[in-house]
Amino acid sequence: MQHAGTSVSPLLPAKSLVTTGPFRFTRNPLYLARTLLYVALALLMDTPWPLLTLVPVVLLIHYGVVLPEERYLAARFGHTYENYRMRVRRWL
Repeated sequence: MQHAGTSVSPLLPAKSLVTTGPFRFTRNPLYLARTLLYVALALLMDTPWPLLTLVPVVLLIHYGVVLPEERYLAARFGHTYENYRMRVRRWL
Protein backbone atom coordinates (compact mmCIF):
# COMPACT_ATOMS: atom_id res chain seq x y z
CA MET A 1 0.00 0.00 0.00
CA GLN A 2 2.86 2.33 0.77
CA HIS A 3 4.42 1.56 -2.62
CA ALA A 4 1.08 2.49 -4.27
CA GLY A 5 1.08 5.81 -2.40
CA THR A 6 -2.02 5.16 -0.34
CA SER A 7 -2.57 4.90 3.40
CA VAL A 8 -3.08 1.70 5.36
CA SER A 9 -5.52 3.52 7.63
CA PRO A 10 -9.20 3.12 6.69
CA LEU A 11 -9.75 6.58 8.21
CA LEU A 12 -7.72 8.33 5.50
CA PRO A 13 -8.80 8.73 1.86
CA ALA A 14 -7.60 6.11 -0.60
CA LYS A 15 -5.35 7.60 -3.26
CA SER A 16 -5.09 4.45 -5.35
CA LEU A 17 -6.64 1.01 -5.58
CA VAL A 18 -4.17 -1.73 -4.63
CA THR A 19 -4.83 -5.03 -6.40
CA THR A 20 -1.39 -6.64 -6.22
CA GLY A 21 0.43 -8.61 -3.54
CA PRO A 22 -1.94 -10.15 -1.00
CA PHE A 23 -4.77 -8.07 -2.48
CA ARG A 24 -4.75 -10.51 -5.43
CA PHE A 25 -6.22 -13.19 -3.16
CA THR A 26 -8.44 -11.29 -0.72
CA ARG A 27 -9.89 -7.79 -0.65
CA ASN A 28 -9.17 -7.58 3.08
CA PRO A 29 -5.74 -9.09 3.73
CA LEU A 30 -5.07 -6.92 6.79
CA TYR A 31 -8.33 -7.85 8.52
CA LEU A 32 -7.92 -11.49 7.51
CA ALA A 33 -4.36 -11.62 8.87
CA ARG A 34 -5.43 -10.06 12.16
CA THR A 35 -8.32 -12.51 12.48
CA LEU A 36 -6.04 -15.49 11.82
CA LEU A 37 -3.50 -14.13 14.32
CA TYR A 38 -6.29 -13.73 16.88
CA VAL A 39 -7.34 -17.37 16.40
CA ALA A 40 -3.73 -18.60 16.53
CA LEU A 41 -3.08 -16.74 19.78
CA ALA A 42 -6.29 -18.08 21.31
CA LEU A 43 -5.28 -21.63 20.40
CA LEU A 44 -1.74 -21.06 21.62
CA MET A 45 -3.04 -19.78 24.96
CA ASP A 46 -5.28 -22.88 25.14
CA THR A 47 -8.24 -20.91 26.41
CA PRO A 48 -11.72 -20.91 24.85
CA TRP A 49 -12.99 -17.42 25.77
CA PRO A 50 -11.19 -15.54 22.95
CA LEU A 51 -12.79 -17.92 20.45
CA LEU A 52 -16.21 -17.16 21.94
CA THR A 53 -15.71 -13.46 21.25
CA LEU A 54 -14.37 -14.08 17.73
CA VAL A 55 -17.76 -14.13 16.00
CA PRO A 56 -18.96 -10.81 17.45
CA VAL A 57 -15.59 -9.20 16.69
CA VAL A 58 -15.62 -10.43 13.08
CA LEU A 59 -19.24 -9.29 12.65
CA LEU A 60 -18.35 -5.88 14.03
CA ILE A 61 -15.42 -5.57 11.63
CA HIS A 62 -17.52 -6.81 8.71
CA TYR A 63 -20.52 -4.53 9.22
CA GLY A 64 -18.77 -1.60 10.89
CA VAL A 65 -15.62 -1.37 8.77
CA VAL A 66 -15.54 -3.64 5.70
CA LEU A 67 -18.96 -2.86 4.21
CA PRO A 68 -18.63 0.94 4.61
CA GLU A 69 -15.09 0.73 3.25
CA GLU A 70 -16.32 -1.19 0.19
CA ARG A 71 -19.08 1.37 -0.45
CA TYR A 72 -16.47 4.12 -0.27
CA LEU A 73 -14.12 2.31 -2.67
CA ALA A 74 -16.96 1.66 -5.13
CA ALA A 75 -17.86 5.35 -5.09
CA ARG A 76 -14.23 6.45 -5.33
CA PHE A 77 -12.97 4.03 -8.01
CA GLY A 78 -16.22 3.07 -9.77
CA HIS A 79 -15.93 0.50 -12.53
CA THR A 80 -12.31 -0.31 -11.68
CA TYR A 81 -13.28 -1.35 -8.15
CA GLU A 82 -16.33 -3.28 -9.38
CA ASN A 83 -14.11 -5.31 -11.74
CA TYR A 84 -11.70 -5.99 -8.88
CA ARG A 85 -14.59 -6.92 -6.58
CA MET A 86 -15.86 -9.44 -9.12
CA ARG A 87 -12.41 -11.09 -9.44
CA VAL A 88 -11.31 -11.24 -5.81
CA ARG A 89 -13.20 -12.61 -2.82
CA ARG A 90 -13.84 -10.46 0.21
CA TRP A 91 -12.23 -12.77 2.78
CA LEU A 92 -11.00 -16.10 1.36
